[in-house]
Amino acid sequence: MAGKKDISIIIFPGSNCDRDLMVAINKCMGVMPKLVWHKTYHIKKTDMIFLPGGFSFGDYLRAGTIATKSPATKEIIRLSKKGVPIIGICNGFQILTECKLLDGALIKNVGQLFKCKETFLKVVNNKNKFVKNLKLNSILNFPIAHSQGNFHIDESGLKKLEDNNQIVLKYSSKLGKVDEFNNPNGSVKNIAGIINKEKNVLGLMPHPERAIEKNTSKDGIDFFKSIREII
Repeated sequence: MAGKKDISIIIFPGSNCDRDLMVAINKCMGVMPKLVWHKTYHIKKTDMIFLPGGFSFGDYLRAGTIATKSPATKEIIRLSKKGVPIIGICNGFQILTECKLLDGALIKNVGQLFKCKETFLKVVNNKNKFVKNLKLNSILNFPIAHSQGNFHIDESGLKKLEDNNQIVLKYSSKLGKVDEFNNPNGSVKNIAGIINKEKNVLGLMPHPERAIEKNTSKDGIDFFKSIREII
């Protein structure tokens, strides 16, 4: 990462992980990101954009839906078409599916319960710039905290994701077993994170920013360091 870089975190009413994300980016990527309010029409300069977790607009209608009407979201769509890397975490992932930058949808968890727990994630595809420095089939330990994290997509959409190598992370056991028992929310094929076809937009439900301290998992550090190489 040569020279000073600019990283933006978009804040919506109801975002609650922006500060944690800011700390993680600064600690792991060596950049102090700028916080951008959702009513911003033009982001003057940015090398990367993060959409944090939380409950934008209270998750009314459906998680992430109202946030798609914000000026900043329209700016994100514009910049994504120019190749700017975009990362959505939890509610950020939901927003990215709602504005169609990522395929599929995040619906209510199986059992209709809010899930807050640690999860293990298998890196099933590292042939993209976001996780290229993580070993294929390696296991990450990130927590989840969501009620609408059940990734849903129809069969034809799933086939496209698989054919284009767009599935990046799957929920698994600590030893890497991907099955229904290790699926915390009912997601199709245990999917926890995907990228777009152009490979510059990433969405994931688990929280890497909550896995950077010694009293928790520190796997988030490797995740953010891998992303750092992009810029």
